[in-house]
Amino acid sequence: MPGLSRHAAASRGCCSVRARVSTKLSIFPLPGAILFPGLQLPLHIFEPRYRELVGHALAKDRLIGMIQPQRSREGAPLYEIGCVGRIGDVEALEDGRYNIVLDGEARFRVIRELEVKTPFRQVEAEIIEDPENQYLSSVERAGFEFEARRFADAQGYSVDWDSVSRLDDETLINGVAQIIPFDAASKQALLEAPDLANRCELMIQLMQFFALRDDGDEIVTLQ
Repeated sequence: MPGLSRHAAASRGCCSVRARVSTKLSIFPLPGAILFPGLQLPLHIFEPRYRELVGHALAKDRLIGMIQPQRSREGAPLYEIGCVGRIGDVEALEDGRYNIVLDGEARFRVIRELEVKTPFRQVEAEIIEDPENQYLSSVERAGFEFEARRFADAQGYSVDWDSVSRLDDETLINGVAQIIPFDAASKQALLEAPDLANRCELMIQLMQFFALRDDGDEIVTLQ
């Protein structure tokens, strides 16, 4: 919640959802890592195959598809929805590792995984053009902020609520969804929410659910 900032997103069209565009994406399947359009995700790239992925992206279009695998094992099936990130800041280290920052551009839906010779996985995907400039009602915003304060207090987080109150609705909801410590399945559900109002409602339910404790000490999660 603290330190959220909105990076200028690429043009996302008119207010209605456009026809989806099919594209080929090189993907980085990383459990627990969620990227939303308009936000940023810093990554330290050290595995050889993903160093090759970054080098390939830098030489091509700087795009990487961030998506979660359904299980934490090699070659696990992917979730259906991910987010395209464009490499913004990049630091190439002498030993071949990279520090990069991905700027979220658009969600995508996996059509199929491709058979490729590269060490990194690639998919055919549909780009999802979300509605631009989504807003919450005053009641929805107030309800979310109330529940977020209660959740933060229960978890012992220190939050600059004055700064939070100045965030626009999309930055607030998507930013919290990206960094909040839910389990992978819950964060995936937030990414897959069809619009901001639905994501806000789901976030409130998850904060209430996540705060429940089993026998007084185990946090309940939606696995």
